[in-house]
Amino acid sequence: MTRILLVDDEAHILTALRRSLLTRDEFDGSAPGYAITTFTDPKAALHASESQAFDLVISDYRMPHMDGVAFLTDFRYLQPDCLRIILSGQADMQALARAINEVEIYRFLSKPWQDFELRSTVAGALRFRSLQLENQRLADEVRALRDTTNRQQQALRELEAEHPELAQVRWGPDGSVLLGGD
Repeated sequence: MTRILLVDDEAHILTALRRSLLTRDEFDGSAPGYAITTFTDPKAALHASESQAFDLVISDYRMPHMDGVAFLTDFRYLQPDCLRIILSGQADMQALARAINEVEIYRFLSKPWQDFELRSTVAGALRFRSLQLENQRLADEVRALRDTTNRQQQALRELEAEHPELAQVRWGPDGSVLLGGD
């Protein structure tokens, strides 16, 4: 199940986000497999994120006591692989640049949002995260295979050093490989 964290100081915004994200698909009637956790207090959300892993976090930009960039900066240290989205009623270019540069947000959404855009953004973010995790898994697999190959090559070099005759190939005049002493 995909875990999404929503943080906004306005409870009715959280309710609207939850409702939008949990809406059944128009075409096949399927419900998204999201487990959504909401917080109106960013410090409480940070505390919860110390023990719960999330796949995606959506945070309001303007909140009392801690803005969205500060919250997501702290959150990123706790869960660096979780994708981050900022939601804001003011499209402040300086805030947007700060969010992109400091927090590496996936996307910036404006309030009021369009439900289709919100759901599409979340679906795209989760596909992107899935690809990132798959790439990381494949890179780890390649590193493990490379380590195995390096160990095998080292063992072969040691064997050749102990028994140099094993690495020497004797060829016959017709191109055949000669076995044995003669």
